[in-house]
Amino acid sequence: MTVDTNNYYGKISISNDAIAAVAGFAALECYGVVDLVSKNIKDNIRDFLKKQPYSKGIHISSVDNRIIIDIYCIFKYGVSVSAVAESLKKSVKYSVENFTGMIVENVNIHVVGIQV
Repeated sequence: MTVDTNNYYGKISISNDAIAAVAGFAALECYGVVDLVSKNIKDNIRDFLKKQPYSKGIHISSVDNRIIIDIYCIFKYGVSVSAVAESLKKSVKYSVENFTGMIVENVNIHVVGIQV
């Protein structure tokens, strides 16, 4: 699937994998985020075969030219979960909006685990 937008240059299509890579890179740069993980075994096998570490654990969907991002991640032990989640949301939202030029409606953070 792709996200499409039109401007005075013409029609621009951005694949969900490209958006997921940008979101994943921004997520791994945030303090307190240890790793991104897949939601289930089926997605884990698919992500392993793709060999793209930054798009692992990121699910992109779009509704009416607005992007919705789901991030499945592992946090570092001892950090404030709410503070890291808010920082992660802001960082990913800014990075994806800057990359695509489109509005990110929602960033959902799913904390799968805590690593000691």
